[in-house]
Amino acid sequence: MKFNIRESMFRIWYWYVNKVDKNAEVLFMNYGYSDNDQKVSLNVQNEPNRYSIQLYHHLAVETEIKNKDIAEIGCGRGGGLSYITNNFSPASAKGVDLDSIAVSFGNRHYNDNKMSFLQGDAQNLSLDNNAYDVVFNVESSHRYPDMMAFLGEISRILRPDGHFLYTDFRYDYEMEDLKKELDASGLTILKERMITKEVVTALEKDDARRRELIKKLAPKFLHKIALNFAGTVGSETYDQFASGKYVYYSYVLKK
Repeated sequence: MKFNIRESMFRIWYWYVNKVDKNAEVLFMNYGYSDNDQKVSLNVQNEPNRYSIQLYHHLAVETEIKNKDIAEIGCGRGGGLSYITNNFSPASAKGVDLDSIAVSFGNRHYNDNKMSFLQGDAQNLSLDNNAYDVVFNVESSHRYPDMMAFLGEISRILRPDGHFLYTDFRYDYEMEDLKKELDASGLTILKERMITKEVVTALEKDDARRRELIKKLAPKFLHKIALNFAGTVGSETYDQFASGKYVYYSYVLKK
């Protein structure tokens, strides 16, 4: 996707959150998921991040994770990987992100010897061949310049019969090319879902919390960028989802 100025502003916001969030209030940076058929049971600590967590849960229930080696590429500040580790009991969990500040935060913030974080490029991973049973990628790939290189890396690091649990968004006119890339990846598509409606619902339900966080963490001159980044109701990002210009999807693929 060619975000140009918008992408540059989002990079600034990622950097800013990693610099100023001293109290670890922003552990997730996805748009969330809300389905009337899915009500995930959460503890008090996780409840504020319900909708972002439900996006991870939506993927995690698709395959066996207990006692498996898992990785998340584009893990951000590690909230999703931590939720999966605490609730699905993998043998090990590796988070990889391009942002070194986010990686440092993850290694410092989470006290779980199953989890570790590594700085790396999704299109050229410094991970071993056939090392993981399950790989996650959540709302990150739309920023990758070379999607086929990324999918090649996923195939390389997955063990035979391993699963790739994948969710993100594209402009509506980009979906045909995405499907061609997935078909050409050598991975088998087991399930394909369009979940834009569930994402829009999550944004609406989570709107007040997102606005309050922005008010708390961001100076006024960054509010417009931050509100758009967060997908608050009435922002350009929200309108793109609500109108169907952005299509949010999830896939389960197998090596």
